[in-house]
Amino acid sequence: MKSTRYILLAGFLSMIAFTAQAQQWVASWQASPQPVWAKDFAFPTGIPQAIQDATFTHNVMISRGGKRLRLVISNRYGTAPLVVEQTTVRRKIGSAGLTDAPKTATFSGGAAVTIAPGQQAISDPLDMPVADLQQLQIAHYVKAKTALETFHWDGRQQAVFRKGNQTQSPLSVADQVLHHTQARVFLTRIDTENASPACAVAVLGDSITDGNGVPIDSNTRVTDYMADTLRSAGIGVINAGISGARLLGDKMGEHAMARISHDVFDAPGVTTLVLFIGINDISWPGTAFAPTQHMPALSSLQAGYRKLAALAKSKGLRVIGVTLAPFRGALAGTPLDNYYSDQKNRLRLAVNAWIRDVGVFDAVVDADQLLQDRHEATKLDARYDSGDHLHPGPAGNAVLAQAIAGQVRSCR
Repeated sequence: MKSTRYILLAGFLSMIAFTAQAQQWVASWQASPQPVWAKDFAFPTGIPQAIQDATFTHNVMISRGGKRLRLVISNRYGTAPLVVEQTTVRRKIGSAGLTDAPKTATFSGGAAVTIAPGQQAISDPLDMPVADLQQLQIAHYVKAKTALETFHWDGRQQAVFRKGNQTQSPLSVADQVLHHTQARVFLTRIDTENASPACAVAVLGDSITDGNGVPIDSNTRVTDYMADTLRSAGIGVINAGISGARLLGDKMGEHAMARISHDVFDAPGVTTLVLFIGINDISWPGTAFAPTQHMPALSSLQAGYRKLAALAKSKGLRVIGVTLAPFRGALAGTPLDNYYSDQKNRLRLAVNAWIRDVGVFDAVVDADQLLQDRHEATKLDARYDSGDHLHPGPAGNAVLAQAIAGQVRSCR
């Protein structure tokens, strides 16, 4: 009888250990970091050069929920240590913008965190149960004068810098406002703790992935629709899009090969990579963005895709390639009205033919076919066009998301 009790106790302890091991962290939200560019660039950054005794407050919508969460704060492009005195998280409740009480995130047990240049900090697990597609409000307080050198330009959410420590005040409180913005600073990723097996999809892309073209605060990016579709399968989605990003070139962010490790491989639980990038490589040359550059050779673009796909596969990821969408008339009437040309479109078509046929990718989603006008294949279908003839609006993103989600396999 005594030995039987020992066996039962050992079995019980084994069950506890297994249960503990069966939990895993999975990336649930991301805003890929970018270096802040110089004032002479075509677009303003939308953020102050520096802040002091100020709080930055912004909203996010995660993909997968969980019993606990943790935050990742980045100083990737900083040239000096970043000191964040306090960071709070609160859940948004209902559609009226109400929030519950904030909780302070800790780092190694303390509210403040110092992050060396080029590094990031991951918070301690925060006991805050969150649902799938949970909207959160995050506030960061900085006391010392701090240069803002790392950011995410196209956040597509209203955010605000306010005077003093406002980490206990919701975004709806308009007191002491210093600056309104749609960019993001400090926070670069949120992970949630889930029962295993759990996994995530990362979409590495440009402004189409980043959500340019959707209404502010609408959460209608392609990755938002993917998250809604895939959550029933227990799959999270992170957005590794940067507006202006290129496969081969830098400027509004590092080129894809330079950032894939940080933006994709470092994110826990990612098992699928979606590559949806390359239109800016084709279209920037000759515009105000890159007036002296020439269009890349098809072979250069092919080599870039091959390298990314091979590296991702070597890490055990499944890779989905996405063709480049139609863009005739893109950005007409703006300083970038030569973004489109027939020559650039011919290169786009050649890239798409290669993506479809080469066999480099585990699966292909044909955004060109999905989004094109049925009477003029070089143009976006008006139903899917945001209005600038380059970026899909919410309806286009929904169609694209369904197609991509259909190629994602279950967690393993």
